[in-house]
Amino acid sequence: MSFEIIIPFLKPIEHLLASGAVSEIMVNPDGSVWIEEKGHIEPMVDIHFEDGALLTALEVIANRFGKKLDADSPILNLRLPDGSRMAALIPPVVNPRPMLTIRKLTSRNFTIQDLIERKMLTEQEAEQLADSVQHGDNLLISGATSSGKSTLLNVLAGFIPDADRILILEDVAELYIRKPHVISAEAQLDTHKSQIGFADLLKAALRHRPDRIIVGEIRGTEARVFLDALNTGHRGSLTTIHANGAEDALHRLSQLAMRGSGGVSLNDVEEECRRSIDMVIHVAKIDGVRAVRGLLRIRAS
Repeated sequence: MSFEIIIPFLKPIEHLLASGAVSEIMVNPDGSVWIEEKGHIEPMVDIHFEDGALLTALEVIANRFGKKLDADSPILNLRLPDGSRMAALIPPVVNPRPMLTIRKLTSRNFTIQDLIERKMLTEQEAEQLADSVQHGDNLLISGATSSGKSTLLNVLAGFIPDADRILILEDVAELYIRKPHVISAEAQLDTHKSQIGFADLLKAALRHRPDRIIVGEIRGTEARVFLDALNTGHRGSLTTIHANGAEDALHRLSQLAMRGSGGVSLNDVEEECRRSIDMVIHVAKIDGVRAVRGLLRIRAS
């Protein structure tokens, strides 16, 4: 992995950034440092930043990436050169020190066989999902934070036919899909430039003739635009959503879409979701193991 651009500012965790076994690095507002390694979280009691050092480092890093980070804009999300994700919060939204999380891209080259070997899914589930992607089903992947949603989406996208034009939309780009015709666009919400929201980006992207739409995560009013795209012939789309189960994922998608649906009832939007989504895959992390915990094939009512 390549972290050269940030290592000079994050010396206390340099060896963690270099470790291939560490998948996530967390620095809490109380100054404690934690890591996730092989699915387990543990504290690094001998590591700490000097007073003010992490805040200064984050301000410099944000500036290097053209982002804005100060008391008026205290949230930072960015993609590092290797595709890993860095997120930070600074006072006054957290206290007394900043909060930093770096999710390292340890799964970029995973294949479906890797996921089977790691018991994330069975061979039967892998075959079923691969067939669904190849045949153009619309898939919704649900789960909690760090449950493996993006990893699964990234692997399943590998079954999209090479001839398809794939459009990837994310707030912070982290998907890496090895296909011949891939276009990636990133929302601009915390930069020094004009803000471009997810819904605006999705509307604009639909004019560029995508065969497949991949939305990194549905979390707001873009749900309405996404459903509209599915209902106008964009088959084989994939996205993720935070939810506690497959049925809960459909309900949450409906709630988000309803915000931009002009007074349409929740029941009507839920029915629309069931017509638009072919399958929900729910993933969860239990005892350190990320795995598919449910497959819900949708049948239109």
